[in-house]
Amino acid sequence: PAPARRLMAMARNMGATARSGGARSRLRGAGRFPRPRGRASVATRAKSAPGPLSSSGQMLVIVPPHPLVGHWIAVTRNKHSPPPMFRNAMSELGRILIYEAIRDWVPTMDAQIETPLAIADVTVIDPTQPIKVIPILRAGLVLLEGAQTVLPASETFHLGLVRNEETLEPSVYLNKLPDQFAPTDKILVSDPMLATGGTLLASLELIMARGAKPENVRIVCAIAAPPGLKQISERFPGLRIFTGIIDPELDETGYIVPGIGDAGDRSFGT
Repeated sequence: PAPARRLMAMARNMGATARSGGARSRLRGAGRFPRPRGRASVATRAKSAPGPLSSSGQMLVIVPPHPLVGHWIAVTRNKHSPPPMFRNAMSELGRILIYEAIRDWVPTMDAQIETPLAIADVTVIDPTQPIKVIPILRAGLVLLEGAQTVLPASETFHLGLVRNEETLEPSVYLNKLPDQFAPTDKILVSDPMLATGGTLLASLELIMARGAKPENVRIVCAIAAPPGLKQISERFPGLRIFTGIIDPELDETGYIVPGIGDAGDRSFGT
């Protein structure tokens, strides 16, 4: 009946207004961390609301202000956390960060499905445009252990690099990247620690050499430090980095302080 249709239209309009108004209020409340001195190409912010992020040519570093992020960071920091507990914390942290990284970015498509009562219009993840996921071995795998719950359509390409503990320079020992990426491919890279930036920079060079565009690449890392962020931003300013926390410095051996130690050794008990 016409009155029922009018009521349904009114309810839909009210719902749309409430959703858009809530998003605006959340955006106004989103915090922004002070920009580090000497790093004009890095914009760092807390992200608490969906919506496209504009960088104005800067590399954005997003630290989601979710209490679970702080909780799982605390578990990984604790030197008494045994490998299973540490690994579980990294997996949970990775799932939250990936959720934040793809919320305004993953390709979707409109469709119709049949419910038990009627036909419904729906929006689903587009299976024809899978996210290309690249874990940096070995610890990058741990961040992805819970990823399938938030990445219904994805393809995984493994990339293994090891850092020389004396020179801090990375070298490649495994490369399963495709010969070529399409310019429109969306690529998610997982690397637990962004310290000096050498390993991630070498990985990104390999990825970009295969046709990937910086604006279509997003990085997920558990913990980051200013030296690595600076190096990545100078080379690839269009990137987005999603991290659990930014620690202030590195020690003389290139480890993040206070940090979480060696994520690979702590994850796999070696």
